[in-house]
Amino acid sequence: MGLLVDGKWQDVWYDTKSTGGSFKRQPSSFRNWITADGSAGPSGEGGFQAEAGRYHLYVSLACPWAHRTLIMRALKGLGNMISVSIVSPLMLEHGWVFDGEHRDELHGAQFLHEIYAKADPHYTGRVTVPVLWDKKRGTIVSNESSEIIRMLTVAFDGLGAEAGNYYPEALRAEIDEVNERIYPGLNNGVYRAGFATVQDVYEDAANDVFATLDWLEARLAEGRQTLVGDRLTEADIRLFTTLVRFDAVYHGHFKCNRRRLVDYPELWDWTRALYQVPGVAGTVAMDHITSHYYASHRTINPTGIVPIGPALDFMEPTRRQFVL
Repeated sequence: MGLLVDGKWQDVWYDTKSTGGSFKRQPSSFRNWITADGSAGPSGEGGFQAEAGRYHLYVSLACPWAHRTLIMRALKGLGNMISVSIVSPLMLEHGWVFDGEHRDELHGAQFLHEIYAKADPHYTGRVTVPVLWDKKRGTIVSNESSEIIRMLTVAFDGLGAEAGNYYPEALRAEIDEVNERIYPGLNNGVYRAGFATVQDVYEDAANDVFATLDWLEARLAEGRQTLVGDRLTEADIRLFTTLVRFDAVYHGHFKCNRRRLVDYPELWDWTRALYQVPGVAGTVAMDHITSHYYASHRTINPTGIVPIGPALDFMEPTRRQFVL
């Protein structure tokens, strides 16, 4: 995992020495929005109108942030409107790469950092997925997953996207409140635990992870089908991509091993129910997930050996039925 400095690639791991052993995630750099009429969104500039075939997603099937965008693309039926390139699961000295099996059909790039440099030849920062690319303007629209899923949920509705608003106005305050609790404690909390290099920093992060899981278990135990309201929202999608990886990688690889997901009856049932929503299972690639984390993070797992388990059955019957 490296970064670009003035458009030049450098193989540099996260700097935890200057942060006292803590992992600090860099904010996303490209923050434009696709809108129905091309007007500016909440951030960035205008000029990115929703058009079928105009936009392209660069994703990793291993990355939970990129996974969010693939789920929203599937739920909204945008497969024929937004094309996709998938990077190799192995991320080493060149960062995210394309290989013989995983190709950039759009530009023929070998490395994802070439796409960032194409958008901004003087870009300085981390090279992350997802990347939402505009074929017409030849630039990156956004690399912020939380904003990409919000634009996908409504921007293409006039072009025949599937029904369903996963950030409805009446529930936005509660969705935001839930997201603000889950992101630091769990979504990013597992990374704060896994990448920590000081014991007390790790313990604080791991304790946050399980405090958040305990809170979520109690919330679902109140009889809720979903996290907010009575139907699926973006809060569920954002949580799912962390939980579906939890037992396979975060429990062992990131040392979040106080409890497993399967030890939480409500959360395990909820995760299986979302996995079984039409279109979602096809976005989950456990082989990419496990091989990426265990083989790529050599500072954590120097041998690169990928465990053979656990054996999880996400198709096991569930009590919940989600309304889209």
